[in-house]
Amino acid sequence: MRIGNLAGRLTLFTATDPVRAVDVEKASAGRFGSDPQAVFAVWEEFLGWARAADLSGATGFDLADLDAPAPAPGQVFAIGLNYAEHVEESAMDRPERFPLVFTKFRSALSGPVTTVVLPDGGHTDWEVELVVVIGRDARAVAADAAWSHVAGLTVGQDISERIGQLAGPSPQFSLSKSHPGFAPLGPWLVTVDEFDDPDDLALGCEINGEPVQRGRTRNLLFGIPALIEGLSKVTPLRAGDILFTGTPSGVGLGRRPQRFLRDGDVLTSHVEGVGELRQTFTAG
Repeated sequence: MRIGNLAGRLTLFTATDPVRAVDVEKASAGRFGSDPQAVFAVWEEFLGWARAADLSGATGFDLADLDAPAPAPGQVFAIGLNYAEHVEESAMDRPERFPLVFTKFRSALSGPVTTVVLPDGGHTDWEVELVVVIGRDARAVAADAAWSHVAGLTVGQDISERIGQLAGPSPQFSLSKSHPGFAPLGPWLVTVDEFDDPDDLALGCEINGEPVQRGRTRNLLFGIPALIEGLSKVTPLRAGDILFTGTPSGVGLGRRPQRFLRDGDVLTSHVEGVGELRQTFTAG
């Protein structure tokens, strides 16, 4: 099942080609409201209705009208150094007990098709990621129960301004990764039951059609169940929270010579079974 945010309204999307859209508030005769974020508070009830919903009235739509499927999460967690080859290219120590955790401020969230202004004087980098949206509150959840707390999966980009991130006496991960448009999500949320193996999905991205990242989520050092277990031991995860799970190798910072996004570049990012993002970058 595909659930998302079309022009600010909660929407179901068909699995057909072309994909078509059904407005949830209208289709449910007001049982569920139009707010895409509010649905996570009644996620199980919503799924029960949506699985039997009549999608025969689905209509076409413009991809540019899509917004983040979870646009106003209470918490945004982001994971660093979670693929071995990315640890190596970053010249960092491999995490042993748990990976690096930071946040991206939710004002950086955007939809899947956007134009992003490059910060002045910065080195803006790409990091494709599988993103998890929490569907049920989780506190001290064991890894073997973690998937039952997931609403679904989407595609994300942890766009990063590297000079600000690494300058100074202490790194500024969260601040440098939260410029406007630096956290595109989408194109929609796909429920876990749609995947043959949600622990093994291909992901990657291209710049102007040139592949720059390729990976599989089976190579995460800490998989989604381990991340949910570890985070929920420390802080409650709430329905609608977002978790960026880490990026594979191939980022610009790790290249020799280093490479960063430039005016006019088009970055496309994808996760198997979910879909694609497309960001166009422009000078400030």
